[in-house]
Amino acid sequence: MAVDSPTDQVSDVRWPSPFGVRTRLVASSALMLFLELALIRWTGSNVVHLSYFSNFVLLGSFLGIGIGILRSSRAKRLPYYSPLVLGLLVLVIAWKPVTVDRGTSESVIYFTSLNTTGPPTWVILPIVFVAAAVVLAGPAELVGRCFSELPRLTAYRFDLVGSLIGIGAFTALSFLGAPPIWWGAIVTVMFGALMIPRTRVGSSRRAVATGLSAALVLSPLLVMIGVLFHESRQPENSWSPYYKVQTKSYEWQGVPLLTITVNGVPHQQAIPADARLQWEPQYGLPYERANAGKAPKNVLIIGAGSGSDVAIALKKGAQHVDAVEIDPRIRDLGKELHPDRPYQDPRVTSHIDDGRAFLSRTDKKYDLILLALPDSLTLVNGASSLRLESYLFTEEAFKSAKEHLAPGGAFAMYNYYRETWLIDRLASTAETAFGHKPCVDQVGDDLQQAVVTVGLTEGDQTCGGKAWAGATSITPPPATDNRPFLYLFTDRIPSLYLVTLGLIMVAGLIGVGIAGGGSSYGRMKPYADLFLLGAGFMLLETKSITGFALLFGTTWVVNAIVFAGVLVAVLAAVEVTRRFKTPPLKVMYVVLFGGLALSWIFPDDWLLAMPVGLRAVVAVLIAFLPIFAANVIFAKRFTDTADATASFGANLLGAMLGGCLEYAALLIGFDGLLIVAALLYVGAFVLTPKVRAAVRT
Repeated sequence: MAVDSPTDQVSDVRWPSPFGVRTRLVASSALMLFLELALIRWTGSNVVHLSYFSNFVLLGSFLGIGIGILRSSRAKRLPYYSPLVLGLLVLVIAWKPVTVDRGTSESVIYFTSLNTTGPPTWVILPIVFVAAAVVLAGPAELVGRCFSELPRLTAYRFDLVGSLIGIGAFTALSFLGAPPIWWGAIVTVMFGALMIPRTRVGSSRRAVATGLSAALVLSPLLVMIGVLFHESRQPENSWSPYYKVQTKSYEWQGVPLLTITVNGVPHQQAIPADARLQWEPQYGLPYERANAGKAPKNVLIIGAGSGSDVAIALKKGAQHVDAVEIDPRIRDLGKELHPDRPYQDPRVTSHIDDGRAFLSRTDKKYDLILLALPDSLTLVNGASSLRLESYLFTEEAFKSAKEHLAPGGAFAMYNYYRETWLIDRLASTAETAFGHKPCVDQVGDDLQQAVVTVGLTEGDQTCGGKAWAGATSITPPPATDNRPFLYLFTDRIPSLYLVTLGLIMVAGLIGVGIAGGGSSYGRMKPYADLFLLGAGFMLLETKSITGFALLFGTTWVVNAIVFAGVLVAVLAAVEVTRRFKTPPLKVMYVVLFGGLALSWIFPDDWLLAMPVGLRAVVAVLIAFLPIFAANVIFAKRFTDTADATASFGANLLGAMLGGCLEYAALLIGFDGLLIVAALLYVGAFVLTPKVRAAVRT
């Protein structure tokens, strides 16, 4: 165990705490990361449609962390505003539920059966953004106070250790399906331990101060605990790693039904196969169009959900079904409550996995591969526009499905696609991948339900007069692994993103100015290179997240491992810089640009063709080499800075800019982010001070 430095005694005057500075730093950093993840999950599950825009909560968190770090050197009191705003935010959302109005634009499709209501996106998102910034500024301020009391890299090292603990704790709770009362309890205990001073016997003044601090910290948090306790006790509520899941069982026309709602939006219905085929016969069309109407022996269902599609496959005579579902809670609800009990059938093998990743790991051949309404209502954490199912609908994904078809087999998908152009885009993608036009059955309703079926060869499909007419002049080209934005109609960034990002940037500029008392920008000016390093690092992290999502799946497990892996790479860079003599900055920039070039040269399809073990090794090398080099550069510069809080704050605010620049991927693809990152690092290199200060010990 590390021994606290003599500066711990000084810190007790400014921050009355029973803990030493290193302990406080680790605990504050853990609280900061844990609270950030919990806030993203809870707001996304209770503000309807916010999960489509969760990156804005992340951007608010980055701004708040940067502001908190900057405030830490001038704040005279502990950040009591943070628990107060947190309690108020939870109370207001629970008391007055809000729906994010997605607008009526047809340029982006959001899957929901709810009417568009509530404040416009450009109003509610900046409000949530500011609230997240204020909440996260508190723990960041506690972190910043510790930075001023330790050597630069020592402080950064313990900050990273705390961050890893925060991520690990939240990941463990997600694995256990813990309800939000546990999140709130941990946050409350951490705030209390860090911000309520100890009372010395016989000191009435200190006892009064302790009581006041306890009231300021605990009162709003106890309100939050009450709200979360009430929510967690509702019998219809449960929690998956992605959603707040609500269930309702009832009968309609004598048929038992189970409705599953996620994050406040109706998502699935568990219906007996006979009733489903009677009410909506289109669900049986893939079995009529494929295999000349013969019963398929082996069926792969991606997006198996609560089991209705599996029950239909069994009803249609499938001898074996591999049912792939990404959400373990929804699958388990299907096991427990589906009227047909399809998951208990010995002919069914269920897999909790990402569908694209499952295909990349199996050599099995299928008579029918079915994408059964795999429309998620949330984004992959850390990626501004990547939904859980995005990599299922690319041209490369369809080609992968083709490779897994047995002779005479077929590939099919169905959903309520909302727009004709989306149906045509999917049909065009199937034509490109398979070399012939698919069958397209459209059901005439406002939600544009359609079934797209394509055989391994044209002779393996029976369209019955429902052959696709072909693409029109407005049909978007197929989505690709580089630009997997199936639901984006235009080749431009939608106005709702641009307006919201503009308002967020204005709020950020104002917030930084207020937090620093007018001196923030002057203090950060010498660290413009660190600002650009932060922006570049955010793009590298995004590219890593999206790359690993493609290579290994968009599951929460992969996402958590990548986040932790990035922090471990950063920690390794810090440890190497602390313990060894590292090359000059110019040399490290050469290594960084070499790593970026390596990431650019090796295409994703080359990696996907590798065995899983080798793919993991090569992917880690390619992804984390530039991250490691970039953080050695940061560590060397950070060591020499005269103002630790201003330089670290500049780096974090740069990360917020990088989060905004992520949306450029809508135009240039995820590979294009490497070019943007390279330009940012060129700028950082140019702005690096020519004469470095003496290294601190």
